[in-house]
Amino acid sequence: MPDAKTLIRLAQLLGPETLTPILERLVHIARQRRVTRGARLRVDTTVVETNIHYPTDSSLLADGVRVLTRTMRRVAERVGIGTRPVRDRSRSVRRRVFEIDQLTRAAGRGSAATHARRTSRVTMLYREVMTITGAVVRDAERVRQRLTSRQDVVATLGRRLEDTAALVRRVLAQTRARVLHGDTHYPDKLLSIFEPQTEVIRKGKAAKPTEFGKVVKLQEAEHQLITDYTVCPTRVPDGELWGPALDRHPQLFGRAPKLAVADSSFSSRANALAAEARGVRRVALPQGRGQSRPRWFRRALRWRTGCEGRISVLKRRHGLNRSRYRGEEGIERWVGFGVVADTLINMGRVLASRRNG
Repeated sequence: MPDAKTLIRLAQLLGPETLTPILERLVHIARQRRVTRGARLRVDTTVVETNIHYPTDSSLLADGVRVLTRTMRRVAERVGIGTRPVRDRSRSVRRRVFEIDQLTRAAGRGSAATHARRTSRVTMLYREVMTITGAVVRDAERVRQRLTSRQDVVATLGRRLEDTAALVRRVLAQTRARVLHGDTHYPDKLLSIFEPQTEVIRKGKAAKPTEFGKVVKLQEAEHQLITDYTVCPTRVPDGELWGPALDRHPQLFGRAPKLAVADSSFSSRANALAAEARGVRRVALPQGRGQSRPRWFRRALRWRTGCEGRISVLKRRHGLNRSRYRGEEGIERWVGFGVVADTLINMGRVLASRRNG
């Protein structure tokens, strides 16, 4: 039996593209063992957060200064570029970021004059942080230019400096737009130096109105078996995921489901017609209240609520509340492992109940 470190290493070697065929194979085995027939389909989405701290412009600038300084020091240690040591401005940035955080926390206290003085101080501190960060970016650019003329340098250090400097410039631009020009709707806002693919997602939850991560589409068949998943590269409306889910089901089961159901975020006349055109006999997409609904429709909606429980189990038991792997491929791999593990558990549960029964 391999130890834990070996298993983790093997898991890291598995790319996200290898997990989809594994799930397809499990679905095929489930069909052979008559665990599921694919007569039902329910679709839902959830958010898998990336492993980042709460993003503020000041903290992102501090992250950028820290990473650039650390990388430049590694370059200096390995190749000894330049006679002047790398200047560490991290402490200066941290002091100002701490003061910004304290002033921001007290934003709602005091008189109007106090609020005006506090806002003025915060703006001045942001200007100082941006000035220091710009100096660090220029230092990183000079170091990278010297690296390009040398042949004995590890290329990854130069690429890391270049990529991080580009991200820090984006943070500087969005900070300048928000703090100095009052533009709070800056497009393509960067939320993390370490996970730049992170998106702001608002799904209307009272307990957690704003989440930072990626939207994941899950579709299930009978016995709570997840048959397919998709980590959306960019945020799209839930309704646009309905058609691909309907197309995916016949690829797995050879025919369209008899019943297809989703929540109100998927509901539209076009989606209902799309399901009927693909051969789905009964489509349950709620479109408002107060309508007279047949019994099968009400039962279908009750079955649909099982999606919420399945998502809760995925997050609590398999860690899909937050991805611990980095990058876009990392979050796809993390979600894939959780889905495969959950499918194996549910298949085993169904087969064991038949054997014991």
